[in-house]
Amino acid sequence: GLVMKLEGSCHCGAVRFQVLSRTPHPFMRCYCSICRKTGGGGGYAINIMGQADSLEVQGEDSLAVYQAGMTEADGSVRVSPARRHFCRHCGSALWLADPNWPEWVYPLASAIDTPLPRPPERVHILLDSAAPWVQVPTGEREVHFAEYPEESIEDWHRRHGLYEEP
Repeated sequence: GLVMKLEGSCHCGAVRFQVLSRTPHPFMRCYCSICRKTGGGGGYAINIMGQADSLEVQGEDSLAVYQAGMTEADGSVRVSPARRHFCRHCGSALWLADPNWPEWVYPLASAIDTPLPRPPERVHILLDSAAPWVQVPTGEREVHFAEYPEESIEDWHRRHGLYEEP
């Protein structure tokens, strides 16, 4: 794998962006309720990972940010630190940024216009939160997790021989 320049946009064209990625394979499907409702028509969303310091945005004045409320076990609600960027005109989900991982941004594969490589395996995460109507693919190249896998996005690419060290 090499560094890819990913170019993305919203549906109406008000926001365009580009970001460099060493991990461009759209392999991980998240079934949590936040991803499902903010960006996942199939009951999941697929985020990929890019280098935050390379993010360039045109149309920043058309961006809006959503920080989800997350209900804790005791019933209290905390605001997620993750910032989900979307177009305030057409509603397209664009990328997520989280101050816990400031070196990365996580564009939604659905917002990327650059042809992405097809992953050799798909990882399905947060299946404990999947909507009951969602049919999660099964088979030898479909890997399932009730919550989060231990393996990082970089490590997944390494394991498949798709990562070139910086």
